[in-house]
Amino acid sequence: MAYKFAFIMDPLEKVLVDKDTTFVFMLEALGRGHEIYFLGLRDLYARGPQAFAHAYRCEVMRANPHFRLLDAGADYPLENFDAVFMRKDPPADAPYLYATMLLSLADTRRTFVLNKPSGLREANEKLYALNFPDAIPPTLVTYEVPLLKKFLHEQGGEMIVKPLDGHGGAGVFLVGEKDRNLGAILESVTHFETQPIMAQRYLAEIRGGDKRLIVLGGEPLGGTLRVPRDDEHRGNIHVGGTCVQAPITARDRAICRMLKPRLERDGLYFVGLDIIGDYLTEVNVTSPTGVQEIDRLDNTKLEAKVIDFVESRVASLMR
Repeated sequence: MAYKFAFIMDPLEKVLVDKDTTFVFMLEALGRGHEIYFLGLRDLYARGPQAFAHAYRCEVMRANPHFRLLDAGADYPLENFDAVFMRKDPPADAPYLYATMLLSLADTRRTFVLNKPSGLREANEKLYALNFPDAIPPTLVTYEVPLLKKFLHEQGGEMIVKPLDGHGGAGVFLVGEKDRNLGAILESVTHFETQPIMAQRYLAEIRGGDKRLIVLGGEPLGGTLRVPRDDEHRGNIHVGGTCVQAPITARDRAICRMLKPRLERDGLYFVGLDIIGDYLTEVNVTSPTGVQEIDRLDNTKLEAKVIDFVESRVASLMR
């Protein structure tokens, strides 16, 4: 059966065809005969209690250009779509949160939303990991520089600090107790103790790679290690990290078992876990990426499993 899938995302012209996970979701859906529609955050609106989308039916392809709009756009109730994929890249700022509130108006008896809007609001990608104490490294969240310095000493003199609203490695620092810039760095990242930050024990295993584990319905699908450059502590691809093949380990599966009940409860069906060594460091929920890299390394097609999952959820709504 052909379905109508809407994708809330960044502009189509900015999509990186060989890297973007949303692109392969769209490509897979289109290949199965489904209609796909594109819209941005600004295209969501409400009239009273009903939410609408100004959406454009489109096609995508591995070519230049890589997309084609099939119409001039039209206004649809969200229930016009069988599934809505919330795939807008971070930051999860005020417009993003307002969009999740509008998405919450959709009738979930008729439309499946991936991920659940209330879950997206609940799950700050840094703080959500705190719900799983047996999975994470020693962690502190605070505004206060003296507490950060005390924590740094307790961790042996090295730690990672990062903003709670950061993404893509932005604002992530490795700090050392003997660094004469330590005070200035902590004042800067906390904006002079006006914003809370996260500090975590420095994990030396990062030199071997930061694993991105793709998880669907609480089960691991595949992973890749993002290995940092010799002159970097961050493994993010856009700052020069290299993707290498990474099997799913027993520890990966154990972490997924810890998370699964909470992910299911919060409707976080498709997530990307960041794992260093044996520790979970972040839970990415907004628009997790890495699918195309894993596809190439493992000669697989993870997007097919995701579209299978969405089709099954849509079919269950129609019974």
